[in-house]
Amino acid sequence: MIKKKSYWILMLTAICILAVTGCKKEGKTADFHIYYTDSEGVSLVEKGIKPEGKTQKEQIDEILDKIQKNTDDIDYRSPFVKEVKVKEWSVKDGKLIVDFNRNYQKLSATEEILLRAAVVQSVGQISGVDAVLFTIDGESLQDMNGQVVGYMQPSDFVKNTGVSLHSYQKETFLLYYGNKQGDRLVKEKVSIRYNSSISKEKVLVEQLIKGPSSDNETAVIPAETKVLSVSVKDHICYVNLDKGFLDTTNVMNPELPVYAIVNTIIEGSSIGRVQILIDGKTNVNYMGKISLEKPLSRNLNIVEGE
Repeated sequence: MIKKKSYWILMLTAICILAVTGCKKEGKTADFHIYYTDSEGVSLVEKGIKPEGKTQKEQIDEILDKIQKNTDDIDYRSPFVKEVKVKEWSVKDGKLIVDFNRNYQKLSATEEILLRAAVVQSVGQISGVDAVLFTIDGESLQDMNGQVVGYMQPSDFVKNTGVSLHSYQKETFLLYYGNKQGDRLVKEKVSIRYNSSISKEKVLVEQLIKGPSSDNETAVIPAETKVLSVSVKDHICYVNLDKGFLDTTNVMNPELPVYAIVNTIIEGSSIGRVQILIDGKTNVNYMGKISLEKPLSRNLNIVEGE
């Protein structure tokens, strides 16, 4: 009996050693992580790889090729289902455009967000790839509301591997809109139900563009504005918008659009400042009065009741 017990102790010890050795080996060789779906297809899992390619082109080709194929392990399944394929891709000035076939439109909401998060987080690790745009047969990907999704970054997706990306949560936020006169900001409490895989900051900016639900407030950001990317680093939120933000047709006070974004993002968060970019550039003087060259702090002087 003692011999049998000793045998199993030795076996378990050997298994533990092999397991630890295996983990260490992957840690040393894994330069990238490819994001797959789990066996149930409801959450993301990451698998470390050491890419064979050395150039940017070779690495993009390799990752896009691997992510489209199932692995030998059932726990790492390709997010590419329903015969979705990458037709072609191109990269310029750090922006990677990935074009898919029409089968992309057959994806369910769960399948679509999983594939999007998996691809962006996988190729986003490659040096020189700063943002990713999805197109379908050359046409920009649109969300359920018909809005162009635009450029995405890994930081747009919450790092929740092993947790369902199709989960939603509802929170109450304090958003800043314009008053009826359009000369000051007012606060509005808004309950938002959003996909937990999308960063909270991006959700808030998109809600500001959508505008208030009450007639007592007015939207101060042009409805045509596209959110290219939103990321957070060192307590600074970087909001990259397209040139639609510069449409000042209905803007009376140039401070309102800028600080509606800044105040809303900083409100009740650990973020200290907000850097607004236009098409990735900060050398912008908004309406000739507000410089966007540096991150901005909250401004309550233009808020009613403050």
